[in-house]
Amino acid sequence: MSFEHLTDGLGIGVAEPRLSWTLPAGADAQDGYEIELDRDGRVHRTGRVESADHVLVPWPGEPLASRERVTVRVRVWTGEVSEWSPPSVVEAGLLEPADWRAVPVGPAWDEDSDSDRRPARVRKDFTLVRPVVRARLYVTAHGLYETELNGRRVGDDTLSPGWTVYSERLRYRTYDVTDHLTEGANTIGAWLGDGWYRGRLGFDGGHRNLYGTDQSLIAQLEVTHDDGTGIVVATDGSWTAAPGPMLTSGLYEGETFDARLDDPDWATPEATWEGTPVAVGSRDPRTLVAPQGPPVRCTQEVAPISVTRKDDGRHLLDFGQNLVGRLRITVDGPAGTTVTLRHAEVLQDGELATRPLRGAAATDTYILAGDGHRTWQPRFTLHGFRYAEVNGWPGKLGAGAVTALVHHTDMRRTGWFECSDELVNQLHENVVWSMRGNFVDIPTDCPARDERLGWTGDLQIFAPTASFLYDCAGMLDSWLADVAVEQLPDGTVPWYVPVIPGGPQWTPIQPGAAWGDVASLTPWVLYQRFGDIELLRRHFPTGRAWVDLIERLAGPSRLWDTGYQLGDWLDPNAPPDDPAATRTDRHLVATAYFAWSARHLSWTARELGDPEAAQRYGTLADEVAQAFRGRYVLPSGRMTSDSPTAYSVALAFDLLDDSEQRQYAGDRLALLVLEDDARIATGFVGTPLICDALTDTGHVDVAYRLLTQTECPSWLYPVTQGATTIWERWDSLRPDGTLNPGGMTSFNHYALGAVADWLHRVVGGIAPTAAGYRTIAYRPRPGGGITWANTRHETPYGTAALSWELTADGMTARVTVPDGCRGRVDLPGREPLDLGPGDHTVATAGIRQDAA
Repeated sequence: MSFEHLTDGLGIGVAEPRLSWTLPAGADAQDGYEIELDRDGRVHRTGRVESADHVLVPWPGEPLASRERVTVRVRVWTGEVSEWSPPSVVEAGLLEPADWRAVPVGPAWDEDSDSDRRPARVRKDFTLVRPVVRARLYVTAHGLYETELNGRRVGDDTLSPGWTVYSERLRYRTYDVTDHLTEGANTIGAWLGDGWYRGRLGFDGGHRNLYGTDQSLIAQLEVTHDDGTGIVVATDGSWTAAPGPMLTSGLYEGETFDARLDDPDWATPEATWEGTPVAVGSRDPRTLVAPQGPPVRCTQEVAPISVTRKDDGRHLLDFGQNLVGRLRITVDGPAGTTVTLRHAEVLQDGELATRPLRGAAATDTYILAGDGHRTWQPRFTLHGFRYAEVNGWPGKLGAGAVTALVHHTDMRRTGWFECSDELVNQLHENVVWSMRGNFVDIPTDCPARDERLGWTGDLQIFAPTASFLYDCAGMLDSWLADVAVEQLPDGTVPWYVPVIPGGPQWTPIQPGAAWGDVASLTPWVLYQRFGDIELLRRHFPTGRAWVDLIERLAGPSRLWDTGYQLGDWLDPNAPPDDPAATRTDRHLVATAYFAWSARHLSWTARELGDPEAAQRYGTLADEVAQAFRGRYVLPSGRMTSDSPTAYSVALAFDLLDDSEQRQYAGDRLALLVLEDDARIATGFVGTPLICDALTDTGHVDVAYRLLTQTECPSWLYPVTQGATTIWERWDSLRPDGTLNPGGMTSFNHYALGAVADWLHRVVGGIAPTAAGYRTIAYRPRPGGGITWANTRHETPYGTAALSWELTADGMTARVTVPDGCRGRVDLPGREPLDLGPGDHTVATAGIRQDAA
């Protein structure tokens, strides 16, 4: 049993959480279910409910009250009744503004708001007069926090509370701290950091204090004793603050820590603490919201594959993988010894290549206390790096002394792919690592330089890939809520969310195709992949306002041919200093997206039971498609922009008139690809679409030529250069070994990895044909010399898998259909087969049911 899109029901932020469960192994379909709610001994059972639904089922009882804890079980009928499921617990957070007593508290001393500021710690002593049976800590911050109770860290999340539009939505987390407390004297303390709230963000030196100037904790500890009495310890004027051993901290800059100033037991009753009264701020508790997805955590540890000592005593470490996180060091040496850690994604002439970092120093500094071995890692910063330089290390840098800690939003992995081509496998692995590195509370563009923003266009094109690889529904639902908050009253969707001041071409905020279309396209993708109709309903107004805006801008012509556009961003033929200077007419792209978004709104309205809106936006989509053909398609069928991206969007967005026109466009696209020797000639817009456009018009062989090309530019060129993530530019590292000279050159940028969705659906052969994978197409189309592929996806209903291999007789496929779902297996050379749940083997010569 799970609740909403959370793996843990503690501190849920909705009073009627929806329930999901998986069926018993081998069950064909669910006929009905019964849910049991145990509310502290008051048991309610629904009785048998006739339904096949078991994903996001409505809450069956009275709404939860704040702090209420309910044990839930389910049993199902699949021909016969099952046993009751193991009990699962859901517990509400603080659901009403009146539940909050805590106010923001932080340091009261004056600070220079234009320089790096020394982070503070805040602390409170309190006494518990009886044994504790239950304790919950509800906590958030203006900035970042890590809390301790009696010297023990609370939770394992990092960079909390994450990045939202803080003025409207500030997340709090709920922690079970029952075993942190003891009868008698207790101490609660918290480390504070600037984070996104008031730290430096953005281009060209960035901006500080975007959301406020204070650095404050908001915490409420609620303790229940064995006799039913309780106590609340909330942040208020009785807390004290003091500077900590962290001297500076910034997301771009890195962190400096002076261990000589650190008492590891500072948050215990026994410690000496010389604090001063805190400054007390204010916060509208109506803006405090519970998380919809998991937090950022350390998910993996990576040891260096090589350590090279330089003549001047520096050490260069190669971790073998471009990753996002920070270093943990264990070191001993004389007091005052300074160890400096610098980070970079690539090397140039054997040294860290720091130019791509622009204004991000990405440097951590640790000053030793001289009291023996200590283990340290930064708290409130992350870096994108494969290589690290360690300077000032006392003595020998031994094995295990430095470890890279990988951090990202701790989403559940749901998708896997591998095939007979090792280069393609590495490409897919690079996509996975780029998603991990850039799904850090929000979906960012890059993790290393002074940017790391939630670019809407990048996510829009990558969402199908992301939602196969990881259960990102809750995380992206939350981010889309911020997209709605940042949407302007006229419907304009910003280029990136949350908004910060940016460069001249997107300030002030203005509409941009492909980027703004995240509002209308991405909720539909998430609905198709996760089956959440309420997510679709929540975000429909945002998409509708966006399309209505473009309709007004286009006017009666239905052509969006005005305004600044990024177009087919990063077309490989664009000059390094002008990535928007593409071969494809930018307004062709804009009009195509206008039609595609209107079509999606029509589909969305139909699913939501609004036939009037479905008709209106369907008609609008038809009108825009007709205008598109009139302006951008010549009578011969050739596009006015005779480029691969132009044909790809026309085909993928179904904008052409008839099968004859579609075939001409497909043939012309294939010819253009082959004339360029199957090198990539598309940017952000065309790249996710081109393989499908080729496949759907009978040119799957050309799509495979593109996939398997190794010359620059291509998907596999970076792989041949040792890349372990997806690059921002096709030639971020040029064939001559030099860095791309553009000021925007990242080596970890997931957007161009959107081809992985085609790998999953066409090479791997698994695609949803109904929301939530309730029905599934198993339709592999081999090519490119690939002789086998294994693909697996954890759908909301269970495991869908397809393993195929070419044989002397054709193809043999092993198919897994999730319980409660139906599959259609469509192999080359035979009629499609409809299959029920279970494991099946299908070949060109027959079918049999595997023994379980």
